[in-house]
Amino acid sequence: MPPVFAHGRLRLYLLKLLDEAPRHGYEVIRLLEERFQGLYAPSAGTVYPRLAKLEAEGLVTYATEGGRKVYSITEAGRAELADRSGELADLELEIRDSVTELAAEIRNDVRGAAGDLRREMRAAASASATQVEDESWKAAKEELRRARQEWKEQARRAKDESRRAREEAQQARRQAKEAQERAREEVQRIAVQLQEQFAKSGGVLGSLAGAWLGGGGTQAGPEAQPAAGPSAPAADAGADAAVDADWAEDLAPSGDPARDLDRLLDRFRDEVRDAARDHGVSSAQVAEVRAGLAAAAARLRATLRAG
Repeated sequence: MPPVFAHGRLRLYLLKLLDEAPRHGYEVIRLLEERFQGLYAPSAGTVYPRLAKLEAEGLVTYATEGGRKVYSITEAGRAELADRSGELADLELEIRDSVTELAAEIRNDVRGAAGDLRREMRAAASASATQVEDESWKAAKEELRRARQEWKEQARRAKDESRRAREEAQQARRQAKEAQERAREEVQRIAVQLQEQFAKSGGVLGSLAGAWLGGGGTQAGPEAQPAAGPSAPAADAGADAAVDADWAEDLAPSGDPARDLDRLLDRFRDEVRDAARDHGVSSAQVAEVRAGLAAAAARLRATLRAG
């Protein structure tokens, strides 16, 4: 029999089931059996150790109700589930394939049993042609009928499960695509919001904003350069905010580009606000930064749309 879950995939599917609703261990086992249309049911020795490990990792928690542990997913568990949404869609396809393979094995077993039964029936008929209609012959015919009916029912259930798994995988992919679109729109909204907040509060330094939005270590375009003749304080601030090629290197990639971009924007906002709070900002600097941010925002939008 082929493996139903690849390594680590049962752990991910348990998080999915607990994200749907809190459940106790035997309810999880029953749901898995239903998802596989009765073709597979994990043992308690398979499910409970994995639930305990998820609880130790802080991905699930439990409460005792009626002497049983009822497990619930935590925010950390939901975060991992969201980060692995694409892997979850692939898992749904793997489950469909597992159901198909299990159904195929059962179908082959039924066919083999039916073939053996037919051979036995022919041998019995040859040995005693005059007793074709006796009770043993009738029993053999009934057994063959039941075997055929069972095979048809199992094939139908496997087909239904395969269709359902395919629809769920397609829905999961649509949801992942919609999440990416929402993340892109959120990034653009944050860029506009930053412009408005910086312009209202005066809480930025133009040179630092232009350096970061210019590419994190690359030369900014002409449209992002400060206006000619900055004041002495603005020039000093620009010198203090020289481009750092290692800026934000401590933010390791999470595997989710939209999330990584949110973290970079948060880091940029915090550093600029801290610099403005420590050194102050003038009206001339605000005007200079507004122009730089407008150009940088346009460049970032173009980059994201091209991506």
